[in-house]
Amino acid sequence: MSGKPQDLKPRTKAFALRVIRMYSKLPKNDTVAQVLGKQVLRSGTSVGANYREASRGRFKAEFISKIGDCLKEIEETEYWLELLVDSGRVSATKMAELLDETRQLIAILTTIDKRSKGGF
Repeated sequence: MSGKPQDLKPRTKAFALRVIRMYSKLPKNDTVAQVLGKQVLRSGTSVGANYREASRGRFKAEFISKIGDCLKEIEETEYWLELLVDSGRVSATKMAELLDETRQLIAILTTIDKRSKGGF
């Protein structure tokens, strides 16, 4: 990754597809797995949509607001993924790569958020 914000469009879309694939592998007869999975499906797929909206922002305030939405959604995604692991629904080993990508996106979006607010 070159660090340019536009690189996040394909990366957040790929992330959403990984979340979709993870959800599709959850046991259909496990109510807890399905409830947690639907939460992560919603938040994990919205990161890229919000990022696209941010990149189309007409004003700095609009961009900052949408990046904030991205950050909220990716942090929520991390929470649901951790619950899937901590509840024993998904092994830590199987979830490791997706959690790592989640945490990388949190770091990137946090940096973008701080820089866009003049925090650097």
